[in-house]
Amino acid sequence: ILKPVYEKAERIAIAEPVKNIMIRGASGSGKEYLANFIHKNSSRHEQKFLAINCASVTDSLLESRLFGHKKGSYTDAYKDQKGLFELSNGGTLFLDEIGDVSMAFQASLLRVLQEQKFTPIGGDKSLKIDVRVIAATNRNLEKMIKEGTFRGDLYYRLAYMELELPALADYPIEERKELIQYFLDQLAKLY
Repeated sequence: ILKPVYEKAERIAIAEPVKNIMIRGASGSGKEYLANFIHKNSSRHEQKFLAINCASVTDSLLESRLFGHKKGSYTDAYKDQKGLFELSNGGTLFLDEIGDVSMAFQASLLRVLQEQKFTPIGGDKSLKIDVRVIAATNRNLEKMIKEGTFRGDLYYRLAYMELELPALADYPIEERKELIQYFLDQLAKLY
């Protein structure tokens, strides 16, 4: 059940004009692992693969982590700090749980994806970037768009190509047994 997903991911990985990819799947289905697989099989594999869980931080911290900031731009900004967009330039940035970000932050992210540049918080110069963005979610973004909680234009920017990871419950019983055996073998090696 996973083989077709990874075969498609491999084709997407080498399609360099394809920058933005959406991975859908239940929590624990391996979205970050798939994103890393895409990175490792792309022409960007020698550059950085960086990841952030968008649901685990506030908007202001997410903005600072992604765009960076200049010294003095806010109370705790004691020094210049590069953001993940700048640090992953030429490589891949994985935005996990993208369905959990606010509408305000979605607007900022959309602008970066459209312009391929951003300005660090407190900065006065825009930085040009070349980053493959892989976003992931376990949410129904189409429903969120209809409800007005996720921007349709951002969705279409992020989901140039889409991959769907099946939930473990959807695996045929034989594949579940193989997975269990694999993890048992891995644990046996460790312990």
